[in-house]
Amino acid sequence: MLKWGYAFAAAGVATLSTTPAHSYESSSAVAMPGLFIGTAAAAPPPGIYGFDRASTLQSNIAGPVTKVIGDNTGLQVGAITHGFVFVPGWTFLGATYDAAIAVPLQMQSVGSPVNVQSSGMYNTYIAPFELSWKLGDSGFFAKVGLGMYVPDGTQTGIAKLSNVGDPYWTFMPQLSLSYLKNGWNLTANLYNEMNTANSVTGYTTGDIFHVDLTATKQIDKWTIGPVAYYVGQVTGDKSSAFYNYKILNANRYDRVAVGALLGYDFGPAQVQVWATEQVYTATSGATSGGPINLSSVPNGFSVAATLRYRLWAPDQETTPSEKRPFFIK
Repeated sequence: MLKWGYAFAAAGVATLSTTPAHSYESSSAVAMPGLFIGTAAAAPPPGIYGFDRASTLQSNIAGPVTKVIGDNTGLQVGAITHGFVFVPGWTFLGATYDAAIAVPLQMQSVGSPVNVQSSGMYNTYIAPFELSWKLGDSGFFAKVGLGMYVPDGTQTGIAKLSNVGDPYWTFMPQLSLSYLKNGWNLTANLYNEMNTANSVTGYTTGDIFHVDLTATKQIDKWTIGPVAYYVGQVTGDKSSAFYNYKILNANRYDRVAVGALLGYDFGPAQVQVWATEQVYTATSGATSGGPINLSSVPNGFSVAATLRYRLWAPDQETTPSEKRPFFIK
């Protein structure tokens, strides 16, 4: 769980503005693109599960902002996340209920000529409910849920935007559809980020829509297959009196990446590693009230590795018929 922020933009605005800029309201995604790659719509058997995830983005900044900062400005982001999934064995409307919580630590760095670094705890992720339906013996599953990022991360600066934490809530409804049969995991995860106003500035970042795709096959204890994701901002930002009602950077964008996943089931724990390379990027959005266009998008590759394990179960055992779907946040 992490925000892939564009810290360089704060320096860009400060350099180009005629008056000192308080901060830059990023239109970046809060959730890591590809967050649900490798997961499925089926809920695990009852129990308490833990997971640890390490992820990184290695990229250069692309888009109109490169006319200001150059074509070779690097953006690197790294994060470690620890979380828990709770499956109490409850059912509602024929669906299995579960809940999750995750705490991410993040660091990010933007290279020359911006030279900005930050690190700290990012906003805690809480999913108070998810409901998973098994559709008979067809192999199809459907899941709906609601997650949210709590504004408790590391925040500094006048507008509380100079570090990795964000001073606003993000609500994230999710729909997942899976086909899980004969070792196949064919899953589409669709989720949308909806942000509240910044508690300091009143600025609101527009909605950001994600699609994560998984098409893997389990062979003995190995899992392998292609993966992909799309992420894009689908509604505009809303400014506030803090910025004289100007949009600092509309930054509407689209990103598409493809890659592959490799996993192994050790029994007590399962490991997945996936990597993706961006194959399409597009961005636009001039600054309101002037010719400045700081639109930007990272263009590079991402890698994520997840370790998942069951901490407790009512029977303390998993029978062969209780094949556990890979389940993380």
